[in-house]
Amino acid sequence: MKLGILGAAAALVALSAVAAQSQARPTTHGEWVHIKSGADSIRAYVAYPERSSKAPGIIVIHEIYGLTDWEPTVADRLAKEGYVAIVPDLLSSKHGRTPKDEVEARKLVGDLDDKRVTADLDATYAYLNGLPAVDKGKIGTIGFCWGGGQSFRYATNNPNLRAAVVAYGPAPDTSEIKRIKAPVLGIYGEDDARINAALPTVTAAMHSAGNTFTSEVYPGTGHGFLKPGRQGYDTPERERAWKRILEFYRARLGK
Repeated sequence: MKLGILGAAAALVALSAVAAQSQARPTTHGEWVHIKSGADSIRAYVAYPERSSKAPGIIVIHEIYGLTDWEPTVADRLAKEGYVAIVPDLLSSKHGRTPKDEVEARKLVGDLDDKRVTADLDATYAYLNGLPAVDKGKIGTIGFCWGGGQSFRYATNNPNLRAAVVAYGPAPDTSEIKRIKAPVLGIYGEDDARINAALPTVTAAMHSAGNTFTSEVYPGTGHGFLKPGRQGYDTPERERAWKRILEFYRARLGK
């Protein structure tokens, strides 16, 4: 009788583990695509939510290390929240794809011309906005580090953006800020003076231009804290930041 009880208990534990695993899996599906950008082609990952209605879209812009294994997981997370998310490899139109070597990738990203980046983001926007599963016109961006700066800068070039999230990225020149139409949310690590020192100037310039700008600084975190291995990633601040990001998207893009 005791063995029967133990066996039943073990079976219950096993079932619970299966259920937990099932809940942990994202209810999404993703695919790799190629997008035309002039005479070139952009390699990108697209993640779709499982839903019966059209969804808003989000462009995910990678760090200075190019498109790594991490950014598609960000797209999957956003898809699980109900958004169609796309991650373009912004090195691919010029170099084929991001190299595995981080030092080489960083150098190549650092050498990218702003006009090329804007053209590739325009092509990505047009592709995403044209997908049958996307609610046309409801497109936002999110970028990290270098990509955070590009998310901010792209808002100066695309008046049709509905929302822009800047994760610890630099702001564009104050003379360009007046062109921004989209509300902007800035997510920053506390121990990141290189970026944060400019926040008062950026905030004043955004408000002077009549733009909506909210900045959030998360205690005990450093630059890049939304990515594994960075200071603050293994603290509750990471999930607090994600909660704020998703609240912002729901308010600006819907769900």
